[in-house]
Amino acid sequence: MDEEYEIIAVEKPDDSVWDVVGWGLHKYNIQLAGDPQSQQLCFVLRAPNQEIAGGLIGKTYWDWFYIDLLFIKEELRGCGYGHRLLEMAENEARKRGAKHVFLDTFSFQAPGFYTQHGYQVFGELTDFPPGHRRYFFTKHL
Repeated sequence: MDEEYEIIAVEKPDDSVWDVVGWGLHKYNIQLAGDPQSQQLCFVLRAPNQEIAGGLIGKTYWDWFYIDLLFIKEELRGCGYGHRLLEMAENEARKRGAKHVFLDTFSFQAPGFYTQHGYQVFGELTDFPPGHRRYFFTKHL
C-alpha cells in the first residue's frame, strides 16, 4: 500500500457510502450465510376514516422474524389491537418459514406486553437511555 488512506467523519451518508458499506456487507454476508431472502412485513391499524392509528413493521430473513416497530396511538392502547397486530404478524412470519422472532424495546415502552405473549429477555442494557433499560426479546414461533 503506497498511499495512506484517510478516515473522515460523514454526517449524512449518501448513496455512494451505502453502496460500498451497506451493499458490501450484504454481499459478504450472503457469501458466508446464504441469501437471507429478506421480506418486509407490515400490518397497519386503520381507523374507519382511513387514518393510520398504529401498526407493526418488521421483516423476515434467515428463518427469523425481526419486529422493528410496534406502535398504537395512546387512546387505543389496552383495547387488544397490539395483541391482534402481533398475532397476525407472527402468523405471517410462520407462513414465510420463520422459526424465531426477536425485537428490542425500552423499559418505558411495553416490555410486559411481550412477556405476556411468551417472549423472553435474552439481553439487557442498563442506563440506555439514562435511568431506563433497553431489553432484547426472543421467542420460538
